[in-house]
Amino acid sequence: MPGPLLHVGATVLCAHAGQAQPTAPNPRVSVLGQPTVTLSTPYVVAGCTLPPPTAGNGPCVTATWVTAATRVTSSGQPLLLMDSQAVCAPTGTPLTPTVVQSRVTAT
Repeated sequence: MPGPLLHVGATVLCAHAGQAQPTAPNPRVSVLGQPTVTLSTPYVVAGCTLPPPTAGNGPCVTATWVTAATRVTSSGQPLLLMDSQAVCAPTGTPLTPTVVQSRVTAT
């Protein structure tokens, strides 16, 4: 399904309102002057409100993307879309892109 490309300036949150950021942006493709992000790029999460063990299994620390564009790649890696799916560690909860650019879409 087509969706907007994710870029470095996109707002991506864990299920507990922690802010997620890519560790290695993709400089080969940019949208609105900002680098895009590929499937292989891990994200780090800051500000997760899930309590640590004994009260919960958090906080979210990192996230790995499991789905991405099927037809658009950069350097052999699929680009991330707004509807791409990710799993946070150690909680197993998803990341949710909430604000992304809307000018460039991919499938």
